[in-house]
Amino acid sequence: MPFLTQRVQAETDQYCFVASLDNVRNFSTILKAIHFRDHATCFTTKNGIKVTVENAKCVQANAFIQAEVFQEFLVQEETVVFRVNLTVLLDCLSIFGSNPMPGTLTALRMCYQGYGHPLMLFLEEGGVVTVCKINTQEPEETLDFGFGNANVTSKIILLSEGLREAFSELDMTSEVLQITISPDKPYFRLSTFGNAGSSHLDYPKDCDLMETFQCNQTQVNRYKLSLLKPSTKALVLSCKVSIRTDDRGFLSLQYLIKNEDGHTCFVDYYCSPDEDVPAAESPV
Repeated sequence: MPFLTQRVQAETDQYCFVASLDNVRNFSTILKAIHFRDHATCFTTKNGIKVTVENAKCVQANAFIQAEVFQEFLVQEETVVFRVNLTVLLDCLSIFGSNPMPGTLTALRMCYQGYGHPLMLFLEEGGVVTVCKINTQEPEETLDFGFGNANVTSKIILLSEGLREAFSELDMTSEVLQITISPDKPYFRLSTFGNAGSSHLDYPKDCDLMETFQCNQTQVNRYKLSLLKPSTKALVLSCKVSIRTDDRGFLSLQYLIKNEDGHTCFVDYYCSPDEDVPAAESPV
């Protein structure tokens, strides 16, 4: 793999960001988990890469890929920021196919020279190297959901299998998902209001799926199902999920995902509440 193993210092110096992977799927799989819009903003620091996607200023997804995931990771500036077409990036990352032959890996090297320059991708599989240049754009300001620990009113950590089952059974004719978190029964409840009527799914705080349950006050909030549905991509890949709400009713879903090499990556979803809950539908 010449572009991975033969590191020429003169070449590296011209780039403000360089990263290499022996297995491109360790990068592309995480990006697919937040691919619900065409464009993404990339933030690179010495700690790794954060890729952010937003929709209608109501929902934000962040994928975190730590520097340790990469075989080579170099950032020449404190923070390197650029905007890129995520759809095009994912197409390039799978240029050798999304289902390689067993035992075959696609290697990746990414290089970025700075503002106004394209993102360079070098992909190699079986001795064949493909070079892709993806135009970058002026980064747009991303939302700060202000999810500070001081404002968090509840935190739940669940094994993902429990939430996957719940999402597969949700009534998708409902426009909203209502989440109730309470220090007393029902503790953690998911509710929908579809064509067939209301349905509720309760999780006791001491059930086998529940790893952590912290709640200071009862909160009932509704969120548009259409905004939460993209998060199921991350849910399918994850082994645990952290669910937090703050005193404004904002929702944080953090998914812990293990890649093929056993490294831990995180995907965060933030969602604003949809509407006030009718008093008649608050838990008694």
